Amino acid sequence: MSNMPEVKVGVVAVSRDCFPESLSVTRRENLMKAYTEKYGSEGIYECPICIVESEIHMVQALEDIKKAGCNALVVYLGNFGPEISETLLAKHFEGPKMFIAAAEESGDNLLDGRGDAYCGMLNASYNLKLRNIRAYIPEYPVGDAEECADMIHDFLPIARAIEGLNNLKLISFGPRPLNFLACNAPIKQLYNIGVEIEENSELDLFEAFNKHAGDERIPAVVEDMAKELGAGNKKPEILSKLAQYELTLKDWVEEHRGYRKYVAIAGKCWPAFQTQFGFVPCFVNSRLTAQGIPVSCEVDIYGALSEFIGTVVSQDAVTLLDINNSVPKDMYESEIKGKYNYTQKDTFMGFHCGNTASGKLTSCEMKYQKIMARTLPEEVTQGTLEGDIVPGDITFFRLQSTADNILRAYIAHGEILPVATRSFGGIGVFAIPEMGRFYRHVLIEGGFPHHGAVAFGHYGKALYEVFKYIGVPVDEIGYNQPAGVRYPTENPWG
Repeated sequence: MSNMPEVKVGVVAVSRDCFPESLSVTRRENLMKAYTEKYGSEGIYECPICIVESEIHMVQALEDIKKAGCNALVVYLGNFGPEISETLLAKHFEGPKMFIAAAEESGDNLLDGRGDAYCGMLNASYNLKLRNIRAYIPEYPVGDAEECADMIHDFLPIARAIEGLNNLKLISFGPRPLNFLACNAPIKQLYNIGVEIEENSELDLFEAFNKHAGDERIPAVVEDMAKELGAGNKKPEILSKLAQYELTLKDWVEEHRGYRKYVAIAGKCWPAFQTQFGFVPCFVNSRLTAQGIPVSCEVDIYGALSEFIGTVVSQDAVTLLDINNSVPKDMYESEIKGKYNYTQKDTFMGFHCGNTASGKLTSCEMKYQKIMARTLPEEVTQGTLEGDIVPGDITFFRLQSTADNILRAYIAHGEILPVATRSFGGIGVFAIPEMGRFYRHVLIEGGFPHHGAVAFGHYGKALYEVFKYIGVPVDEIGYNQPAGVRYPTENPWG
């Protein structure tokens, strides 16, 4: 996948000057040995220039890891640590940062071999707050070499997401469609988390599309599209226009990314799009998303942002779906009940017209958009990619700025069931434990729109830390409470 951040982590050990420096040196060496033996040496750098005890050491270490190309930082407390110098290091390092601490090794070495990093982590966290520095601290941040190596590995998807957001430009085309107020996008919070946004008119996009007519690259893209569709290439006559549109978007990205490294797109897809462009853009959206450039539907800016975060964390294609319809009772009774441990209220169908990557569908066909064709000529609604979404583990999530400019998010683990949907579009039968209550007391109560991002696998742990890191208040991160744990707004009498 292109458009994806890579991180190189610089590990800097610190030492309080009244503790033996050798503790931090030895423990750092053991940490690096444990990490490279388990995860390899790629993407991690051991700062050898000094153990940070003072502000001068801090400057030296900072210059060293920058010179080494590090864009993520691990501050490792080999002993109690110098709370001022270590937090200044985090302050002046521009990328994502993490703090971890060394555990004591042996009950036979608690005189000169005791480092007190357990205590030092408290002072470090206090100083981080004094300086308003955001840093990732694991759930239990104290460990031996092997445990700390695992913590650093868990930090990588979080660091990728923060690095990506710090260098992301969101490109949108047109206002959201009529009656889609739910896809509101107060942009102040984008700037607060370091994301740039470029808002464009649909006319700008249409002009660029028309200028790509006859582009010499179109036949090669058509060939690639046909190869991807295989037997599902039911609308070959529309591929040339779709290829022209794909090239338009890719060229726009390259010409407009500016100083930003990464891009996501919030695209327009109706109501005037079909009649003017002569197709729907779903298949193109799915292809770009599979290539690492997430494209949301219906100018859903925070949907595109959520997709980008999910792509970076999972290093895989994601999709954006409507939390669409309930599973009919007869279908639940015949195909789910007794086979899977879910109630009917735990299930729902996630759907969109055809924006899910072909690799995430059990099979795919190019079709027309059935809903749009109810009010428009069928020939201008060609371009959707239809099929049932592959079964397996998923994470359903979204980051959103509310109408009153509050960052809010939700995360839920679940799965797509291997149940035929009997419907149209890119669609799947989803199951999330206690979905009914989550739907009512997080999604509805939290004022979330109908679009949710889907990552293929369980990534809630990393996503939760990403949302915390960028400033989402922890009480604004919703998740599906287990049975017996009441939501604040849930009626205690049922």
